[in-house]
Amino acid sequence: MKNFTAKTRIATVVGGLAVIGAATTGALAANAATPAAPAQAAPAQAAPKGLVQTTRLSIAAAQKAAQAALDAAEKAGQKVSVAVVDRDGNTIVTLRGEGAGPQSYSSAEEKAFTAVSWNAKTSELTGRLQQTPTLKDIKGTLFLAGAVPVDANNAPIAAVGVAGAPSGAQDETFAQAGVDALGK
Repeated sequence: MKNFTAKTRIATVVGGLAVIGAATTGALAANAATPAAPAQAAPAQAAPKGLVQTTRLSIAAAQKAAQAALDAAEKAGQKVSVAVVDRDGNTIVTLRGEGAGPQSYSSAEEKAFTAVSWNAKTSELTGRLQQTPTLKDIKGTLFLAGAVPVDANNAPIAAVGVAGAPSGAQDETFAQAGVDALGK
């Protein structure tokens, strides 16, 4: 085997690297010149039969509505509880104001449940109760003024209920302030 000088070995390595570099550059240039196949979008999957999409109130929106209702009551000097329920009548959030009576907590939830169940203010539902008194027998309902439904596309998605003020009309005014806060 022949002994190469240091200069020869360096020249051989540099030459080999030059060949490799040229080959790599050529391959990259060839690939860059060839247009890539367009990315295939995943085919849209049809929703399984029997599923229904619904609009829901987020927790953040429910908190905003409840706080606005409580703020309106406090500004009027009233000590109330506020409940926001979802379309199914499940409580999303409740706030009990400082000094609110113990009965106000459950009353606010029941009023909200009633409003979302019939998609009407509870003050309007008291008239229905006069025509159909057995409505009051439905578990979890409370036919007293103080709750306002939240609608989306003319369908109820939630309700805000307030209890604890001296009158249901005041409770409903505070509940309406909570609903109105959702539009801001």
